[in-house]
Amino acid sequence: MFGKKKAKPRRATGNFDTLISSRTTIEGDVRFSGGLHVDGHIRGKVLAEEGSDAVLRVSEVGEVTGDISAPHVVINGTVNGDVYASAHLELAEKAAINGSVYYNLIQMAMGASVNGNLVHQREPSGLLTQDKVSRPEADRNLSVESADESSGQDGGKSE
Repeated sequence: MFGKKKAKPRRATGNFDTLISSRTTIEGDVRFSGGLHVDGHIRGKVLAEEGSDAVLRVSEVGEVTGDISAPHVVINGTVNGDVYASAHLELAEKAAINGSVYYNLIQMAMGASVNGNLVHQREPSGLLTQDKVSRPEADRNLSVESADESSGQDGGKSE
């Protein structure tokens, strides 16, 4: 009656057009649309085609050293870089991310780890833009510093 229901992934169950096997290492950026399943190693950025409904899945033996940018991302392996998921991000129990995570909707299993910032983005279209000059946390720090400077002389008290 009160048993746990296992949550199913929203989009990752589709077909995967491309497989990078466990005996494969790719050095350089990977651009894709459709589905990409990574069992091997990628040293470079993994970028989904803009406007696509692409799915990237990194298995527990897969590893990406570089930034990831895709609408749907499922990670159960290792990522050394930032992750930008504009629609849905799923971190399975063996996921290990060393970098910041920018997401719209996140699902995280017990055991997954993120060594970086988790930043919620409400506008999914802005997540896939890689050429941003400033990041949200940098903007936040600037506004905090300017607020401290303006109230610093009188200790934040006004008359």
